[in-house]
Amino acid sequence: MASLITQVKSKLFIHSRQKSMHALDGAYASLLHGRSLDFEDLRKYEYGDQVRDIDWRATARLGTPLVKRHRANRMHTILFVVDTGRSMTAIAHDEKPKKDLAILATGALGILAMRHGDDFSVVYGDAEQVRRRAPGRSEGALEHALRTIDAAITQSTAPSDRDALLSYVARTMARRMIVVVVTDEAPVTDETERMLRRMRVQHDVLWVTLRDANPVLDHASHTVRSDVNTRWDVPDFVHGDPEVLGELLAQQESDAARLASLLDRLEISHTALDTQDDAVSALLRMLNRRAHVRS
Repeated sequence: MASLITQVKSKLFIHSRQKSMHALDGAYASLLHGRSLDFEDLRKYEYGDQVRDIDWRATARLGTPLVKRHRANRMHTILFVVDTGRSMTAIAHDEKPKKDLAILATGALGILAMRHGDDFSVVYGDAEQVRRRAPGRSEGALEHALRTIDAAITQSTAPSDRDALLSYVARTMARRMIVVVVTDEAPVTDETERMLRRMRVQHDVLWVTLRDANPVLDHASHTVRSDVNTRWDVPDFVHGDPEVLGELLAQQESDAARLASLLDRLEISHTALDTQDDAVSALLRMLNRRAHVRS
C-alpha cells in the first residue's frame, strides 16, 4: 500500500504555492497552543498568522511584517474520534470513497499535531466494538493510525454507532484533550447531545462532518445506487424526479440545521467536507473561526 501520509501531504501542498500548510500551521498554533510569556523569536508574517502576533516595532524598524513566536507552555493530546462503521464505506459528496475523506481530514490535522510536538491518538469503531490506539507523536505512528482507519472501514460489517464512540470518550478519557469527531451526516439524537454536553465539560471538541453523496441523482441514470446499510437499490425512475429531489434536499437541510444549532449552542467548532479538493480550505476556515472565538 502506498504511504497514506504522502497522499495527505499532496493535498496540503496543492493550493497557492504551498501556502495551505503555512496557513493551517498558523491557525493550529493560535487555536491549540497556550500562550506563555516566554518569547522565542521573530519570523516573517505568513498567510494565516494572527494580527495580534505582529511585533509592530520590529515591523516598522525592518520594513516587513514580523510576528512573535512564543514557547508553548504545555503539550496537547489530539484525540481523533472516527466512525469506522458500515456507513463510512459509502461514497462522499464528490462521488469518491468517504473513507478517503476521513483519512484526509484525520491525516491533515494529525500532521499539524506532529509538527507542533503534540501527541495524537485515535478512537474508532462501530456498533460492535470501540477501540483506541496508543498515543503517538511520529510520522510512523500517524501512518499506522491512518492505516488502522483505512482497514477498519474497508473490513466493516457492523452498522455505525456514533453515540457509542462519544460515550466511550465521555466515560474513559479523564485527562483534558482536544477531541476531533470525524463522522457522517447521520441525524443527531438526544443521546448525541447528552454525550456532547458531558464531553464539553472536560475537553475541547471540534466536529468534522463528511457529506454523503446524493442518494438520488438530479438526472436520469442507468447505474445502480444502493444504500450501504439496507442494501436497498434506488430505483432508476426516481433519478431526476424533481419532487423526490426536493424532499431529500429539504430533509438534508433540516438535519444539517439541527446539527449546526446544537454545535453552536455547545460552542463546538464544526465544518462539513464535501470533496477532497476543498477539505483543506474547509479545515482552515474552521480552525480560524475557532482561534478568533478564543482570542
